Amino acid sequence: MKLVLILALAASALLGQTDTDQATDLNVNSRYIIESISFLDQRNYKLSTSALEDIRRLVGAKVNTEALDRLSQRIRAELRAHEVTFKLMRGEAPEAVRVLIHVDQAAGVLDASVPKLMYNSRQGFTGVGEVAATAGPNALTLRMLRDSDTLIEHFSGVQAKYDWLALDGGRIRLGFEFDAYQDQYDSATLAALDGASRPSSLGAGVYGSRLNYEPSATFVLAAPLTLTVGLGFEELSSLPTAARPVSANSVINTLRYHQRWTGSGGNKQELDAGYNLRAATTLLGTDLAYTRHLAQARYSYSRDAQSVEVTIVAGAICGQAPLFERFSLGDSAMLRGWNKFDLDPVGGNRLAYGSVTYGYHIMRVFYDTGSVWDPGKAPELKQSAGIGVSGGLGVFEKGAFLLAVAFPFRSGPVIPVLIAGMNF
Repeated sequence: MKLVLILALAASALLGQTDTDQATDLNVNSRYIIESISFLDQRNYKLSTSALEDIRRLVGAKVNTEALDRLSQRIRAELRAHEVTFKLMRGEAPEAVRVLIHVDQAAGVLDASVPKLMYNSRQGFTGVGEVAATAGPNALTLRMLRDSDTLIEHFSGVQAKYDWLALDGGRIRLGFEFDAYQDQYDSATLAALDGASRPSSLGAGVYGSRLNYEPSATFVLAAPLTLTVGLGFEELSSLPTAARPVSANSVINTLRYHQRWTGSGGNKQELDAGYNLRAATTLLGTDLAYTRHLAQARYSYSRDAQSVEVTIVAGAICGQAPLFERFSLGDSAMLRGWNKFDLDPVGGNRLAYGSVTYGYHIMRVFYDTGSVWDPGKAPELKQSAGIGVSGGLGVFEKGAFLLAVAFPFRSGPVIPVLIAGMNF
């Protein structure tokens, strides 16, 4: 193995290779540093927390083919893949390389999991069950879900998604998603919609069900930067059921950047940022016309047993958007401790949110602040804080659990909110 690595390196020097996409085999004792580790097909594979930790540990370290072989075998076992291999590519720095991992699932894999399961003492239970099947470049995912947390409405139903990654070596992914939901509403939302407080910017009232047809294409612009473009055809069955369905057809664009770094001192950094634009236009025959902008960024830094995480989210809607598009705060992820129906039972067209979390071993302490409002109204900044524990799940370590108590900063009686769950 060493002889092959040395010969390949010598041949590269003699031929003066300059193609940055050409693989470069390196001696395990060379000075080259691993700049990044990523999957060749750009899929979001579900790996255990310890496998992800192995990847983070190797980034920033010197090339060690034995360690990379062990990582490949571990990924192969967890994904039950036919074969997992890696190759080394020249990195951006003169003495750095990128590791590209290729997962061969030609034989086909069927996997069942629970991507999300949580309880909020103010919102109730939210759960997602998933079955995923892959065969070569084809991936099919079926989800059953009940969500009381992420939107103003409570919804339950199914998601079905198909992905095909056979274009340009996996740098282009084509997909199609179908969603079918049944919707229910909190009494505070129904009262606000029936009363004079209903915002003029609301594009539709309550609806009993929602269908979504969404073709898309994802392009790897420059790993780890990706661009997703697509179309969303939403059909809302209005209440009462005798009313004509309302359409919310839109163009969708999502730009995402996700990168991890490991420093020489053992410190780890991670940045996950994205921008999403949904533009419902009459060119697609929509009944509602609006644009929805959402930008978010999460940065984390950890060293030894300590960690710090900062999250920033901002959003704006122009036009008349339906309830499922409107922004809300006061759930299990943002402005924890508040009840979203106390803040704004029909959501808002403007959103600003920030959060800081400090961790020591499994302990977590967090502070949230933010506001949701409509144009023409002054935003009211709300704050909350909380404490909890978070960590792996042992034999179930593909996810992580969280148990936390959050408190809103408000005058009068303070009722804490209990948040418990996994994989969120």
